[in-house]
Amino acid sequence: MTNYIDLHTHSNASDGTCTPTEVVRLAAQKGLRAMALTDHDTVSGVEEAMNTASAFSLPIQVIPGTELSVAYKKQDIHIVGLFVDHRNKSFQDMTQLLIRRRLERNEEMIRRFNANGIPVTYEELTLGNPNAVITRAHFARYLVEHQIVKIPNEAFKKYLDPGCPYFIPREYIQPEDGIEIIRKAGGVPILAHPLHYKLPQKELETLIARLKDAGLMGIEVKYSNHTVQDEYYASQLASRFDLLPSGGSDFHGANKPAIDIGTGRGTLAVPYEYLENLAAAVDYPLS
Repeated sequence: MTNYIDLHTHSNASDGTCTPTEVVRLAAQKGLRAMALTDHDTVSGVEEAMNTASAFSLPIQVIPGTELSVAYKKQDIHIVGLFVDHRNKSFQDMTQLLIRRRLERNEEMIRRFNANGIPVTYEELTLGNPNAVITRAHFARYLVEHQIVKIPNEAFKKYLDPGCPYFIPREYIQPEDGIEIIRKAGGVPILAHPLHYKLPQKELETLIARLKDAGLMGIEVKYSNHTVQDEYYASQLASRFDLLPSGGSDFHGANKPAIDIGTGRGTLAVPYEYLENLAAAVDYPLS
């Protein structure tokens, strides 16, 4: 066992390709000391993930989590919630609202594809997992598998990104609401991949200040796409805004084949100390 962890992973409960059980077993095989399952707008895979370690006697801690999409101007930003009580009624009601909004968006996207001769079906998008939270990544995979595009990036650029003919904007909750519901469920809200949003430095810092005022507790310092300079800047943001550092690979299985659990693109190393500090902030027992 290493002293490293991964606090940002996805299963086929949202847009990953591995089951929650497979994600946990992969993390254990990599020697990770702990991992968090953080599927998009759902906690439906958490119970399975948390039961896997004990069922297979794996020496790994599994942390309940999620990744909520919230509105910011004309794009969405992501708030990871760690240690959330996945049985909390208010939290489950919020995730069900988010899932319903995704469903409405997806149904309209399917209608547009079908109207233009591309026979997308919900069954094919879910790939036998009817409870999966469908994201644009599922549409991209469909377009690649049916040889409409060659790679997922082409699918987004031609069909799925804002301004493209099949893009339907979602109705998002506000950042303050996402942070509040995570905290009310006993969790630690963390700004995911802060440099992913391509915001100018001043605007990013204004956003973080707003989120901090709303109760944000952490920020991802270590992330698969971060350069050394990115990580240094993110760590400076954490210090400046008194936020706890977090980190993770954003593992999605075959949907992001270059990103491996625990190590990202090969060099990611998130220390267990991050988890200890995050857990202490909400008195979450790690042992």
